[in-house]
Amino acid sequence: MGKPRRGPREFVENLAARAVLGAALALPYRWRVPFVGWVTSRLVAPLAGYDRRVRENLAHACPDLPEAEVRRLMRAVPDNFGRTLIELYSGREFARRFADAPIHGPGAAALEQAHTEGRPVMLVTGHFGNYDAVRAALIQRGYNVGGLYNPMRNDFFNAHYVRAISSIGEPLFPRGRAGMARMLRFVKGGGMLGIVLDQYMRRGADLTFFGKTAPTALSAADMALKYDALVVPIYGIRQPDGLSFRIVAEAPVPHADRETMTQALNDSLEARVRQHMAQWLWIHRRWKPERTRRLRAKAQARAAKD
Repeated sequence: MGKPRRGPREFVENLAARAVLGAALALPYRWRVPFVGWVTSRLVAPLAGYDRRVRENLAHACPDLPEAEVRRLMRAVPDNFGRTLIELYSGREFARRFADAPIHGPGAAALEQAHTEGRPVMLVTGHFGNYDAVRAALIQRGYNVGGLYNPMRNDFFNAHYVRAISSIGEPLFPRGRAGMARMLRFVKGGGMLGIVLDQYMRRGADLTFFGKTAPTALSAADMALKYDALVVPIYGIRQPDGLSFRIVAEAPVPHADRETMTQALNDSLEARVRQHMAQWLWIHRRWKPERTRRLRAKAQARAAKD
């Protein structure tokens, strides 16, 4: 995780973001969500390089994808990203939409049983659909749900971002030393911890995602094995109306060695993404193949010396 930044560039970026978010929040919910999706897709994406990032990631992971589909995703992926962002900033209004939301899938009964017994649960998802739809839906059901989040590099933006996601529900734990002790106490006490797994981790295990090396944190499996927690892949899948979600909890991942468990989570997410390609964040750097090659070369050089 990089150090927070508070320079002139970050200050200007934050002002621009606050202006768009403020204007959107003045609109009725049913208009603001597609409005921010459109702004992000049509205006922000070309300027911020999101179009290029989507194309590069698709070329790496799905090189046989037709050009027409690539171009569609260059618009649709930022649209989903923008919708997700304004939904998070809609806080309690967003959360109330899940007051009566059912939990679908074979993991639903396991979650209910864990809640009744006070057994810890690792709720593992990805940057897919709206990952906080899961947290909102479970909190509305009365489950004791906390979230692990990655602080934004722009420190100006991070301050109000954390306030926004806190309004959906707490506790929240920042990734890194600052939140680690509180997070472990929460899990040990029988909490359900939401984890977004699909982030590049420099010191993670060399597992695969879309058949490509994707260094992945083993922390969800580690905590599950240490605290006898369930590991449940769970997703908030955006529906065709662009506003509602279907919450799907898959069957718990069996306890095994931590690499096997984490690869099963990667495979679960990949299957969901392949079904809904526009709903995964193809903008972010999941693989970083150049860095991975450099790190492998250094490791091989050190091994040769030894």
